[in-house]
Order: sequence, then C-alpha cells, then structure tokens
Amino acid sequence: MVIYMKIAFYGTKPYDKIWFEPMGKEYGFDIHFIEAACNQETIFMAKGYDAICIFVNDYVNAEMIDVLYEMKVKAILLRSAGFNNVDVKAAEDKIIILRVPSYSPEAVAEFSMALLLTVNRLTHKAYNRTRDFNMSLNGLMGIDLHEKTAGVIGTGKIGQAMIRILNGFQMHVLCYDPYPIEGLEAEYVSLEELFKCADVISLHCPLTSDTRYIINESSIKLMKQGVYMINTSRGGLIDTEALIDAMLENKFGGVGLDVYEEEEGVFYEDRSGEIITDDNLARLMTFPNVLITSHMGFFTREAMQAIAFTTLENAYALENGLPLVNQVGKEMVS
Repeated sequence: MVIYMKIAFYGTKPYDKIWFEPMGKEYGFDIHFIEAACNQETIFMAKGYDAICIFVNDYVNAEMIDVLYEMKVKAILLRSAGFNNVDVKAAEDKIIILRVPSYSPEAVAEFSMALLLTVNRLTHKAYNRTRDFNMSLNGLMGIDLHEKTAGVIGTGKIGQAMIRILNGFQMHVLCYDPYPIEGLEAEYVSLEELFKCADVISLHCPLTSDTRYIINESSIKLMKQGVYMINTSRGGLIDTEALIDAMLENKFGGVGLDVYEEEEGVFYEDRSGEIITDDNLARLMTFPNVLITSHMGFFTREAMQAIAFTTLENAYALENGLPLVNQVGKEMVS
C-alpha cells in the first residue's frame, strides 16, 4: 500500500486508537502512536515524519517550531478546536497548523450542565454517602435552577448549545460575546452586567490574550453572593489564586471545573500514587463545593469519531493540495 503521509501522533491513549488507527489506514497514512506528550524533550521523535498530531496538553513553542522546520515536518495537526498551546505566529511560513473547529458542541454543553447539576444538588456526595448507608440530607441542599438567571460567556457553537439547554430549564439567559449572533434565545449584555446579574456563569470562550483571566479578583467582586460557576473551556480563563481567595470568603455556591490552568502533566494521567506538588490544585480539591473533572467534557463516542475524521480530512487536504478550510493563521491570534 502506498503511504501518503507519515504522522507522529503524540500523547496516545488507548481510546485514541479506536478511530485513528482504522481511519488512518483507510486514508493511506502511516500513523506512529507515541505515548509521550509533545514538548521540548520529545520533539526530536518527530524526525522523519511529515506531520505531528497533538492534543490540548501538548505544546509547541517557537523553539520547537524551528526544530520541526529543520526536520522538514510540514504540518501540526491539532485534534482540538483551541490552539493556544501552539506559537502560531512563530509557525508562519514554516509549519501549517490545522485544527478541528467543531466536533460535538453538544457533548461539551451537556457536560457543562452535568457539572452544574452535580455541584448544585451534590449528587456525587450523596452517592458516596448512601453507599455507606448514610441517608442524611444534611449539607446536600441546592437551589432551583428554574427561573434563575444564567450567564453564558462565549456564544460559539458550544455556547449556543449551552443556551439551548439552559432555556430547557426555563432559566433567563444572558450572554456576552464580542461577536454577537442573531437569533439566539438569550439577551446579549455587557460583561459587567452579566457578572452582576447571573446566578450561574458558564464559560465557553477560547483562551486568548483578551480572555486570559477573564475571571479575576475584580470580576468576582461584581458577582452575586452564592453564584455558581462552570468552566469547561480553558483553565487560563480563571485566575486560580483569585478563585481560591473568593472561595475562602464563601463567595460561590459551587464551582465546577473541567479544566485548570496548570493541568499539563496531571490531567489525562493517573497520579493517584504520587504527591501532587501543585498547591493551588490541591487547595481547590479541599473545598466541599468545588468539583474538578479531568478535561473530559468532549469525551463522547460521537465527538471522538468526529475529531478523528476531521483531523485526517485536514491531513488529506494538505497532502492533496485541497483548500485548507481549518488552517490556523496569525490573524486568528489576538
């Protein structure tokens, strides 16, 4: 069989192979699965390959771009929508970057709602109690979401899916995005108004220089006492130290985090037998009203299949001189 492209696939997990392995053969690609994450210590493993394929907790900085260019690697295939982990400006005229702009918005939005419902009604704590036949309700009281005000920051495809879900709970939905979309069943307001009015805040915006630490000491002070906050987007949207300070002041009714700003090397790995040296992450785990999951909002069969298909379609388009509709350029970086 003719091999059309050799791809070094970093950060391999068993579930990645379910779709990438058979699809790769169908496309005629030679995919070499590497368990190690892509970083400065492992970039040498890309030598001899036409492209590398990376995920959210891999990174490619300017120095690594130069190494890839010298090794004649022509593309970075992102199996994600976000691209904040790649130095896009350094890659210009050297390496083509292709992403998966959408796979299953519903998967992430549904998980966001699952986090909200869980951290509100404390079903995870109830489950642990009742397994020991502790049927006490003390400490398990939540709030009705019906007719409360929800604030959605970011109205891309995931944000839109979240708005549909929140409307299903008959919540009043406010939203913020610098690029409004017509026809949404939600009211666009300023960030300040959203922070002041929302009983629930859910983050669905990309991580850029404009959105980094959009949740900070100042914005938290604007929020209602007892507000609930959900983040399934990127950890860097929240200033963790400001969040911890606010938790100590009982500002939040509950916080659900599927992402964390320093998750590299921890999320997607089994560190249960090790001492965690990240003091902020360890501290967050101690709050009874904080629920942390391991960046799994996307993790459905439908989403994983879509990620594999689009990633390999991107590679196929590059190899065959077709339009690169999912290319990431420096104009996309603020």
